[in-house]
Amino acid sequence: MKATLTPIASAVAFALIGSVAYAQQPAAQQDDKKPQAQQQVAKEPAVQVAQATTPQAPAASGGSTETVVITGIRGSLQQSLNQKRNAESMVEVITAEDVGKMPDKNVADSLQRVPGVGVATAGGTEGGFGENDRVSMRGTPSFMTLTTLNGHTVSSGDWYVDNITGGGRSVSYSLFPSELIGRVTVYKTSQANLVEGGGVGTVDIETRKPLGFKDRLTGMASLSGAYTEAAKKTDLQASGLINWKNDDNTVGVLVQVFDEKRHLRRFGQEFLWWDKVDTWFAPAWVAANPEVKGKNISLLTGSVLFQQERQRRGGLVDLQLKPTKDLTLDLSGFYSKLSADNINANFMLSPYQVLSNNWSGDSNSAVPSSYKITGDTISQITFPASCPVANCSAMGASVQDVISRPGSYSDSKFLNLDAEYKVSDSLRLKGKIGSTRGTGHARDYGYEVWNAYSGSSLTMHGLDAPATVTIDNAGTFSPRTGADFFGGWASDITSKDKEDYVQVDATWKLDSEMFPAVHFGIRSATHKRSLEWLGGTLAAGAGSLANAPTGGLTHFPSSPLPNMLSGAWTFSADSVNAWGNRFVSFTNHAYQSEFQIKERADAGYVMADFAAGALSGNVGVRVVGTDVHVENASPNNIWRPVVTDNSYTDVLPSANFRMELAKNLLGRAAISRTLARPEIGSLGALNLLDIQRTGTGGNPNLKPVRSTNLDFGVEWYFMPKSLLSASVFAMNMSSYVTYGSYQQTYFNTAVGAPTVYQMSAALNTKAEVRGIELNYVQDLGNNFGFNANYTYADGKETGKAPGSACATSNNCDMIGNSKNSYNVGAFFENDFFNARVAYNYRSAFLNGLNRNSAIYQDAVGTVSASLGYKFGKNLTITLEGKDLNDPLLKSYATNKDQPRAFYKNGRQIYLGLRAQI
Repeated sequence: MKATLTPIASAVAFALIGSVAYAQQPAAQQDDKKPQAQQQVAKEPAVQVAQATTPQAPAASGGSTETVVITGIRGSLQQSLNQKRNAESMVEVITAEDVGKMPDKNVADSLQRVPGVGVATAGGTEGGFGENDRVSMRGTPSFMTLTTLNGHTVSSGDWYVDNITGGGRSVSYSLFPSELIGRVTVYKTSQANLVEGGGVGTVDIETRKPLGFKDRLTGMASLSGAYTEAAKKTDLQASGLINWKNDDNTVGVLVQVFDEKRHLRRFGQEFLWWDKVDTWFAPAWVAANPEVKGKNISLLTGSVLFQQERQRRGGLVDLQLKPTKDLTLDLSGFYSKLSADNINANFMLSPYQVLSNNWSGDSNSAVPSSYKITGDTISQITFPASCPVANCSAMGASVQDVISRPGSYSDSKFLNLDAEYKVSDSLRLKGKIGSTRGTGHARDYGYEVWNAYSGSSLTMHGLDAPATVTIDNAGTFSPRTGADFFGGWASDITSKDKEDYVQVDATWKLDSEMFPAVHFGIRSATHKRSLEWLGGTLAAGAGSLANAPTGGLTHFPSSPLPNMLSGAWTFSADSVNAWGNRFVSFTNHAYQSEFQIKERADAGYVMADFAAGALSGNVGVRVVGTDVHVENASPNNIWRPVVTDNSYTDVLPSANFRMELAKNLLGRAAISRTLARPEIGSLGALNLLDIQRTGTGGNPNLKPVRSTNLDFGVEWYFMPKSLLSASVFAMNMSSYVTYGSYQQTYFNTAVGAPTVYQMSAALNTKAEVRGIELNYVQDLGNNFGFNANYTYADGKETGKAPGSACATSNNCDMIGNSKNSYNVGAFFENDFFNARVAYNYRSAFLNGLNRNSAIYQDAVGTVSASLGYKFGKNLTITLEGKDLNDPLLKSYATNKDQPRAFYKNGRQIYLGLRAQI
């Protein structure tokens, strides 16, 4: 029997390992105030505390004191709690040391352990790919969380088609490796001096700075082997950093590079088309068996094999100058590219072909051998082994789509100049000017084979397990004998995203105890995004059997998912790519799907710090004017795009209060007005699915999501490196983005005539979120520690937008809203050994719309763990694991009787070596 690694078993195992290692140490090393406590953070930059500085303990009268700096996990814990405690607003902080002691492969991995933060392994409804990709806060969609890097915006692209066309606002964290982190600050409440756009909160990723390092020359390197269980491949991952600064600490240069490769193989089962059995099909069967009328059936049930080779390459260069004691200049440049070649094979049972001979409603349809109805669903259906009608040449039980995407990639880059000038003891100026770019690209070669008729059956198991699928001829390449056995498509899609920005900030210190400082500034940014969609044209002979890519004929490997079509035939990526390169040309624009969008935002703010005894905080207002210009290419006249211009001005007040209620006990309160701009693709994208006759359309008149946020919290720092806190929050959104439905006629290329499509488009409505966060961090002593946090977020639409699910079926769930999420972790660490384990859980949430149907991702929990052993002063060997419990990702439509997908990516194991000088 195969052993299953549960979260509790993992925690117990790692605790026992830590206990044994601790017990084997000399007694002198078991005191956490001895040798390790007196070590400085070797080669690491000094900690710069956001919002306030960490107070230093006063020297004892008549003597000197020795500064004690705790490093490692406990040191990072102390730094994070100190920065959280001293901040005037509600923040969470992650340090580089904390990241280094967990198997965090990008910044989102690190953020998933923060209370109130949720992560997803995909940018939309495409399932997940074994790497956290999107970050959201407090049960809201990811576009409502603003991500900045060193305080400025950052553009990124996507490699997956739906995210290329429909995204543009939420950042893909797959482009930002964890090695970048100097510190991450999560702002849960708004401040006037933060860049607008974080309707719920802001995540600021801070990189290391050259003049912040302790030593004149610092070098760090990491080399690891990454083993992916599902792909059975081991790949090399490497990163390095070198930093130099002069003795006077006036010139510093940092160079950081990374090259990380990983093979991914995802096994899955997808249910791409749920419909009423009598909508278009089976007239004879329905007439003879009226009990099936109106019942739901899965018309495309596919066994899916997704394979990808990912390689993330890039680096960061930072030049920091301090020409005078009052002036500091910092020029930084960053580039990251994720090469993401992939192939997706989907072998689908297609009952609609059998129930109507040519799927357009002919009466020449096969009668099922048996069927079963459970509730409103046809839960079992079987078709005869031999052809049940006079002619089966145009009838099949299955179809396979093999989609290869050679050259798919996404990238992100920026060039930024920071300047800080101390004009006088009272006035300090900061400036920032820069440009950021992001690109997403995907070329699809879709090869589709309609298989000859064979016996087949489908048995549903709800969301308990994948459906049992049988297709008698699945193991043999057996296309229809007619000329129409082949179908296909191709597209070449590129999005370009860029933003140019400039801002000036000032701090004016006042001679006032109640109002010690005033902050004010201005910012201007121009954001542009374009989408180019080239449709593929197939040359003569592309669909003939003689030119099929049978030279790459292969078979599905054995699947860890039960009830799958293991051993089914398919084609290799190389063979499909060769076919595409030979027969496909990209010369025609799909004008109805293309768009160009320009957004200009000008902002100014003023914010005052205040202090009155035990009460402190800040109060301010930010005013933002936004102009939006949208050009959507018209489906009726390709030479005259539909142009829409909108302007709006927002006044965004905010106030944060921090109260010393007692020694080590803080109370907090905050109120603010915020905005989040919708995904850019929601303004301009159009995507049609011809066979299903559904689609999505852009809405250029979308307003930003405006929200009034209220927060209250209490924090008890009951002992060093320990915290117990609770907070409640409420958000009222006056213009939340949802999806409504409508009907529109478009030309249907599958049938060669105009047909009516059931469309969905983004609309503004009202929504609210209510929740609570609990956080517990405990230093257990003897080198052990523990943490746990829990977030409850109840988000729902309160408006009734026309055609929305809330209006039509009273389903008012908010996209991205997991009502319950929690994290549990434990660690052990001494001078040479560390062990850490963490469990992350997120309850079910609405993930978006796909094929005009709601997609929910079911609850999922993941286990990660790490071991580290230090040889001498500068060399550490690490063993890390992600998804150690081998989670199964499950999604469903409006109810769990209609599953939409099952996915399994397998475990990931990393064995590495870290060195520093």
